[in-house]
This record gives sequence, C-alpha cells and structure tokens, in this order.
Amino acid sequence: MPPLAFEALFIILLVIANGVFAMSELAIISARKVRLEQWAKEGNANARSALRLISSPNNFLSTTQIGITLIGILSGALGGTTVAKGLKDSLDTIAALKPYSEGLSFTIVVGIITYLSLVLGELVPKRLAMNNAEKIACAVAPSMRFLANIGTPIIYLLSTSTEALLSLLGIEITEESQVTEEEIKVMIAQGAESGMFEVAEHDMVERVFRLGDRPIKSLMTPRTEIDWLDVDAPFEETQREVLASGHSRFPVGRENLDDCVGIIEIKAFLNASLHGTPIDLVKASSPPLYVAETASALSVLEQFKQSGDRVAIVTDEYGGVEGLVTLTDLLEAIVGDLPSNDRQGDPDAMQREDGSWLIDGMISSDRLKEILEVEKLPHEEDHNYHTLGGLMMTYLRHIPKVGEYFSWEHIRFEVMDMDGNRVDKVLVNVSPLPTPPLDE
Repeated sequence: MPPLAFEALFIILLVIANGVFAMSELAIISARKVRLEQWAKEGNANARSALRLISSPNNFLSTTQIGITLIGILSGALGGTTVAKGLKDSLDTIAALKPYSEGLSFTIVVGIITYLSLVLGELVPKRLAMNNAEKIACAVAPSMRFLANIGTPIIYLLSTSTEALLSLLGIEITEESQVTEEEIKVMIAQGAESGMFEVAEHDMVERVFRLGDRPIKSLMTPRTEIDWLDVDAPFEETQREVLASGHSRFPVGRENLDDCVGIIEIKAFLNASLHGTPIDLVKASSPPLYVAETASALSVLEQFKQSGDRVAIVTDEYGGVEGLVTLTDLLEAIVGDLPSNDRQGDPDAMQREDGSWLIDGMISSDRLKEILEVEKLPHEEDHNYHTLGGLMMTYLRHIPKVGEYFSWEHIRFEVMDMDGNRVDKVLVNVSPLPTPPLDE
C-alpha cells in the first residue's frame, strides 16, 4: 500500500475512534437510569458498569475528552504534515496546479478531514447514541471504565482542576432530583400517545398526582347534603330515612351532627327489622373517624388503611362538622366515577346536543377542569373554593341569582337554578378557540 494511502486510512480510523468516544459519551449521559437499574437488578453486569460511570461523571467525561482531544490533535498533525505533503507532491506533477499545490493540498486535506470528522466522528455516532442510549451505554461501559482506570492520574488532575476552577468562579455543584413529577407526567403522556400505556392508565396517574395536592374538603359531601340519623328519633322514622336514602352507612348524632356519636351500618337495621325490635343507635354504632378539613386526600387515604374505616367526618378548625368523606370518594378521585347505589338523581355533568354542559353546582373543581379541559380556573389560587358553586360566588362576589352569568377566556358560565342560597345548576358553554392567523 502506498504511504499516502496508508496515512489516509490511518486518519479515517482515528476519526472513527473519535466517533466511538463521542457516541459513548452521549449514550451514557442520555441513558435512562431507571432502565439501567432494572437491567442491573436482572443481573446485567454491563448495566452496573454504566451506572458506576453515571454516578461519577467527572472521571468518565475526563476520559472521553482525553481521547477526543488526542485523536483530534493526532489527525490534524498527520493531515497537515504527512498527507498534505504527499498530496502536494502529487499536485506538483501537474504544471497548471504546481504554483498553487501547497495551498490547494492543505485546503483539500482540511476539508476532507473536517467532513469525515463531522459525519463519522460526530453526527452518525451521536444519532446512534440517541436511538439506542441504554444498549450502547452497556456495550461501551466496560471499555470506558478500563480506560478510566488506566488514565487515573491524568483524570484526577483534570477533575481537580475543573472543580478548582468552578470554585474560583463561585459555582456550586448541586444535586438535583433525578426525576421530577412533571417529567413523569410527560413520559406517561408520551407513552399513552405511542400506545405503550392505556389512556385510562394515563388518566389515573395524573389523578394520583393531583390527589396529593387536594385537601380532603374538595372531595367531601358537605354537611348540608349529609343524610344522618338522630339518636332520639322514633325507630319508624329512622327506618323510613334509611330505606329512602339508599346509603350503606350513616353518621349518628344527638340533635345535630356536631355531636356525632358514631357511624352505623345498614346491616344493623336489617337485623333489627327481621327481628321486629327497635335498635339502639349508640350501641350499634362504631366510633367515628375524624379528619381535619385541611388534611390532604392522600393522608386521609392512609388513615382509612390504618383504621379500617370506610367513612370519616371532616371537621373545621373550631371542631364543627364540615362534611363527610368515604373511601369510595377517594377511589373515584383516582379512577373516576364508579357505579353506586348511593347515587341518585341526574348525573353531575351532562353535555347537551349543542355542545354546552349542564353541570351540578356541587361538582368539584378538579372534575370541572377535566370536563372543560383547562389547567386552571379563575381566582383558583387566590380564593379557597372547591366547587363550581364556589367559583360562581367567588367570581360574582355575591350569592348569584338565576340568569346571572360571566365569561372567562372562551368559557361562559350561567346560573340556571338555585337551591336556596346554593348554586344548583350551571350552564357552561365552551366557545372554540380562534385560529391564529398564518404568517405571510
């Protein structure tokens, strides 16, 4: 093989080696740590090596940069001296090109090396690394660790110098969270779009994240809507209330709910009815579980798990009863509405033929945002409301009357019915967003 061809082949091999270092660096940096940990638990030794490199990025980056820098210097030196000189000698044989042979040979060699370095040394390897980050990281990890061990003194010098320079510049290296909540949401959404996750799974995960931020007050049945039993009421009256409500459990109080003596199950009434004997509500009741209205939904779910209860009484800061929450309420906040014998009447949200929505005023803010497909509601952060009725009162700043309305962004809210001082039904009309004009 002619010397010039051998030297050109050697430069190509150097460029390919540069590409291997670049591919290794990008693959290990962009590899998903969760997947590598999974492979490592399954016994993949290369995955464990890759995780060690990720855990000490200074040593790994120093190793790759040493290789890339040395290859760049060596290929430049060979191209600028040996190859360019050999090409110049070839161009000198052409009389017309002889006066320009030195500059022309240098330009040709630099152009070819630059092209090969960009394509073979950067673009192609990095595209490969982006497409198969975890597999490539596992493949190159043992070699990279071997090179890092060989060059430990040089790598130590470079790492120490880097950290010292960062300290002089006043830059502190902080450890950030490896995976944030928003990143998980984005990954789940992308997985749902690609078909990896079911749409229902995506919706459930989003609801679980929201559950941690929701106070239990946003999920409870308010005090005015609670069906409860009075200790001093006649048995026949109590029996009629139980049969008319359809609930499976009832709070029991004396004169009012603030004096709640316990929670009773419907099977106690069935036993008493079968035997034709009156029932002692106090003895048949179990002690109530009390939770603060400011408690998070997740903390209440944990209390349900520990106590075994299925119903909790929600109290305010003065000890008064604010409402009632059940285990089913929490499950519905995760999986959506469930069929239940406790549900009576019309659905809380019904879409009409013209696309508008007739919505119950007691619907929760989170459920309303799902229906309207919005991220936030007006004054949501400044005012403590948890229902559509609360939104109407907050925006209008008074107890609404039938026919009152307001528009927010592209949504119109109109009060259709009132139940005393409570907003009962609201007509919500969502206008289509205007199409932005095209740039000429």
